[in-house]
Amino acid sequence: MAELSIRIGELELKNPVILASGTCGPELAKFTELKKIGAIITKSVTLDPMLGNLPPRTVEVCGGMLNSIGLENPGVHQFINQKLPEWLALGIPVIASVAGKTKDEYVEAIERFESTEVSGFEINVSCPNVKGVEFGKDPDALLELTREIKRVTKKPVIIKLSPNVSDIQAVALAAEQGGADAISLINTIYGLKIDLTDRTSILGNITGGLSGPCIKPVALYYVYKASEVCKIPIIGIGGITNTPDALEFLVIGASAVEIGTWNFVNPNVGVEIADGIENYCSQNRIKDIKELIGSRRF
Repeated sequence: MAELSIRIGELELKNPVILASGTCGPELAKFTELKKIGAIITKSVTLDPMLGNLPPRTVEVCGGMLNSIGLENPGVHQFINQKLPEWLALGIPVIASVAGKTKDEYVEAIERFESTEVSGFEINVSCPNVKGVEFGKDPDALLELTREIKRVTKKPVIIKLSPNVSDIQAVALAAEQGGADAISLINTIYGLKIDLTDRTSILGNITGGLSGPCIKPVALYYVYKASEVCKIPIIGIGGITNTPDALEFLVIGASAVEIGTWNFVNPNVGVEIADGIENYCSQNRIKDIKELIGSRRF
């Protein structure tokens, strides 16, 4: 049996499969064996409650979906007191996704999480649906934010990057130089859909974030470019629906993968991919997942 464990800072995951923020929750335990998953990430939580964007907030498109949720959440205080216990009861590492509009908001939210049993943080600096939550576009701002976050937590910090930038390598390096334990990419891509009956956007926010199988080639490209310059672990996200998809990200340079949109289609997809990676390693006489990570031949 192959060794599938990977490390993100001081956090060790039993396998490289993670369920992505906003696409899963404790309710998924009714449909799949969550204890077979490496980790699960909460919906993004902000310091204060947020109502989110006007509906409609989601719409299917060819090869994926657009969402414009707008970071609706109860705020960190209520989440910790009312929601987090159910997440922690799952028996797998829980990574808290944290967002904010200012550096101070990120820092204070993380300080409140620090005394809880969350295993680490994924820092959402790249939400395309909320103004102000785009530190990931400015390498200098991201560098400073990452340093401030690392100053107030001893838990692993993952910086989630946006594809909506001109130079992904610059922002990836900024996160690494700021002390991030890992980066994850990509977040969703800007998109919209028109309702031809009244010639308006279907989404209440006009634009949204595109996810699903249609963005996988883009995600692979950005992971590839980030892997050329970064030494910290990279977590690949975008359009993963099955084991071959996940394996492509590992070969291109990702140490782990996040499954997002496809959780809505197949709630068991994370377990299927974890089992599939193990079977692939066995069939190809790979003793350790690290032999596969970054094994591209170009």
